Amino acid sequence: MSTTDLIDRDALLVIDVQNDFLPGGKLAVPEGDHVIPILNRYISLFVSKRLPVYATRDWHPADHCSFQPQGGDWPPHCVAGSAGARIAPTLALPAAASVISRAVHREKESYSGFDGTDLADRLRSQHIERVFIGGLATEYCVLNTVTDALAQGLQVELLLDAIRALDRHPGDGQVAIDLMLEQGAHPLEYADLAACALRC
Repeated sequence: MSTTDLIDRDALLVIDVQNDFLPGGKLAVPEGDHVIPILNRYISLFVSKRLPVYATRDWHPADHCSFQPQGGDWPPHCVAGSAGARIAPTLALPAAASVISRAVHREKESYSGFDGTDLADRLRSQHIERVFIGGLATEYCVLNTVTDALAQGLQVELLLDAIRALDRHPGDGQVAIDLMLEQGAHPLEYADLAACALRC
């Protein structure tokens, strides 16, 4: 991995850093809270460069099809308006951040920040060509958002130090990382931006 300079067609995309995905939440990602201080460093850097920050969130109806009582795979989580659906309070999103709500319809599951949202249109309107993606969980919403970003023709920087996997089956997260890199995502860690942060 080499150092990367931020340019005016870059955006940061933070995936689903919500209370229910953190330790103690209804669908907790192991060490999910560990991404927060790292993402805050990325956020601070993007804000200092006046670059856009986006955040996705699950925003489910109470009877969403993905929930186990409705025959889905997951315990009820991130119900719209609930404390569990709130963005983690320690995530330092700027006031100007764009929040993208996903999986808002009872009958439709969605793991990608692009699926059923206006995220692609928003990025195009800001002439974004490259997105830096981190958050939760690696093998679900991060993987699907990266896949769709690449399909949209965007360059993707995968923030390896700012993602964590649910790992329902051991190794799922690493399999997802390998797949994202095979698809064309570029691996990145905060240190790769540090050189630019110091000189720019």
